[in-house]
Amino acid sequence: QVQLVESGGGLVQAGGSQRLSCTASGGTFGRYTMGWFRQTPGKERDFVAAISKGGASTDYADSVKGRFTASRDNAKNTVYLQMNSLKPEDTAIYYCAAAIGLGVPRREYDYAYWGQGTQVTVSS
Repeated sequence: QVQLVESGGGLVQAGGSQRLSCTASGGTFGRYTMGWFRQTPGKERDFVAAISKGGASTDYADSVKGRFTASRDNAKNTVYLQMNSLKPEDTAIYYCAAAIGLGVPRREYDYAYWGQGTQVTVSS
């Protein structure tokens, strides 16, 4: 059983940057593809980014491509989401998730383990 804990959320002005972290425990971190999703009230949870087990492959939603970067440090059991040029529409609760399997899946149900989420608010 893998436990995931996100941190780094908060309030930031539009155009600013923020880095989210997600630290895993209870499993072999390098076995998992890691994903980032986000959700706003009344809407479904949307894919943001994913990074493969070794970090060589990444995938991003079109809405964040070129602005967000996913990375990981397997020695620290941590995955990061660097968010630059933030926009008010990036405001959401951000979740990290872990998947067993190949590739960098975008589908929520491919991910078996989820963190509790961290709120990111971008003010205009």
